Amino acid sequence: MELFSALEITKNFAHHKALDQVSIHVPEQSIFGLLGPNGAGKTTLIRIINQIIAPDSGTLLLNGRQLKPEDTASIGYLPEERGLYKKMTVGEQAMYLARLKGLSRQEARKRLKSLFVKFEIIGWWNRKVEELSKGMQQKVQFIVTIIHEPKLLIFDEPFSGFDPINANLLKEEILAQQEKGATIILSTHNMASVEELCDHIALINHSKVILDGPVREIKRNYKNNTYTIGYHGLKVDINTVIPPAFRITDQSQDPDHHYLTVTLPKESTPNDLLKPFMDNATVDSLREVIPAMNDIFIQAVTTGQPEYTPMN
Repeated sequence: MELFSALEITKNFAHHKALDQVSIHVPEQSIFGLLGPNGAGKTTLIRIINQIIAPDSGTLLLNGRQLKPEDTASIGYLPEERGLYKKMTVGEQAMYLARLKGLSRQEARKRLKSLFVKFEIIGWWNRKVEELSKGMQQKVQFIVTIIHEPKLLIFDEPFSGFDPINANLLKEEILAQQEKGATIILSTHNMASVEELCDHIALINHSKVILDGPVREIKRNYKNNTYTIGYHGLKVDINTVIPPAFRITDQSQDPDHHYLTVTLPKESTPNDLLKPFMDNATVDSLREVIPAMNDIFIQAVTTGQPEYTPMN
């Protein structure tokens, strides 16, 4: 079931087409990666979803009905461009933003105190925002984004500027929000985070969606018949074992074990790689190489992509 859909969204700015009939389908309680190189149109789409700007054409659906202005109360948005009132105290600022999202003073304070403890910034409650580091200010903004427990959370580059420990803290909280029932749109250039968090992705390039669907399915479609074989005790020269049509893409070795990564022709099977090794060495392992999202991103943007089935 889809929580949110954007259907054939088009947006023009002067002589620049920012979005060209872009469609995305975000399943309920999923973490949906909105990916693309700089200038692809991701932030424009996010601003349209948040009704900051309007599309020239297209339809936005939330829970199967057209998105309305009052639906912003059901959305939490953390923009890439951060901004807090620097002369206010942290607690005062957080309370103000939480109240804007419809929480009572008592409930806002209760939730904020709990999250401030969790994010290890409770000691800064009465300090001015300008005294906080960039990372700590980002924590405050992340907290006020999730404070009203919205159905749809949108994070634009949420890990920017964070050290690995605090980035992991954010990832854990994003997963916790998903577990509570939230649907999340995550825009990031960090492909490792996409691997860790995202169930589905849409990749935008030059204002168009060029790839979308479940992450697992996309990775499967980008496989290219490559395997890594581990072995020891080879009795003959490696060049006599590997058939001429097989392409060695990587190899490594330690005193006792050797590893070879080989791309096979399309018509070949792992058994075709395994057989000559079994005749001439002891095979320790054989595993298929699944492409990383970083490699898929680069290939799709620079050289195109294999056949795939877009989400309906």
